[in-house]
Amino acid sequence: MVENIDRRRFLGAAALTALAAPLAPAASGMPGSTLKRVQAGLLDVAYAGWGPAAGPPVILLHGWPYDVHAFDEVGPILAGQGYRVVAPYLRGYGPTRFRSPDTMRNGQPAALAADVIDLMDALRIRRATLAGFDWGARSADIVAALRPERVAGLVAVSGYLIGSQAAGRKPLPPEAEHQWWYQYYFATERGRLGYEQDRRAFNKLIWKLASPRWAFDDATFERSAAAFDNPDHVAIVVHNYRWRLGLAEGEPRYDDLERRLAGAPTIAVPTITLEGDANGAPHPDPAAYAAKFIGRYEHRTIEGGIGHNLPKEAPAAFAKAVLDVTKP
Repeated sequence: MVENIDRRRFLGAAALTALAAPLAPAASGMPGSTLKRVQAGLLDVAYAGWGPAAGPPVILLHGWPYDVHAFDEVGPILAGQGYRVVAPYLRGYGPTRFRSPDTMRNGQPAALAADVIDLMDALRIRRATLAGFDWGARSADIVAALRPERVAGLVAVSGYLIGSQAAGRKPLPPEAEHQWWYQYYFATERGRLGYEQDRRAFNKLIWKLASPRWAFDDATFERSAAAFDNPDHVAIVVHNYRWRLGLAEGEPRYDDLERRLAGAPTIAVPTITLEGDANGAPHPDPAAYAAKFIGRYEHRTIEGGIGHNLPKEAPAAFAKAVLDVTKP
């Protein structure tokens, strides 16, 4: 019975009655934003907010190993155009917390996507433009594919990122496998312990590899690195990558969703996909996924040495994609 209730919540249950409460002003540190908290599904979600409450909603979704500071510049641009902008800390990041100590610390894709719907319900957002990168792009893709009536438009860095455990079990060419070195590291207990002990140095290395031409300074990294101190961060990250390889189980409540995702559903909502010309993280070629977007669709390659953290490295281009995808 619990499984059915949770699945219905993702597939269309009534909105949760939850009120957003602001955190201490000093907790934000993001230009022009207010950091708030709301109970949403399994989580007590902390999120940055910009713009008027009555504006068209945009939800910005970060990935690993990043946080809401990826949208420091994007949020104010969109707010200046009258949009209501919400950038949540994902489960396992920053001030976001699980509401119960008994909830599985689950990083599987369907769980992260369900969090987006729960957040929209909690904030009483019926329909929003979703924009993200890395894990955030994957969640946005999933919601757009399975709940298109909730999505006004989609901006996804690296395009179509929906996958399955079955696909994750298939070996890749050696060069591609080499790019996923950290996934295999996390598959070991040594990797889990290493990440637990030195996650800041580990994630700074990922930043450098994923964005080899981005000259970020220590202050920029440290603003985001604070999010990795979340007590559930390591568990969520390790489970995410182990689940992808079929080395960790998910939760039965998401089984139906994962079965649907394993069929690689198409996405019909208006979409703009983005790619940086210097993205050092594993990513598909745009030509490989173009056919998965069957509605109004455009791909843009952002030039100038832009890496994986595209909204931070090219905020004007990211914001323009959000503005353009919302146009009729």
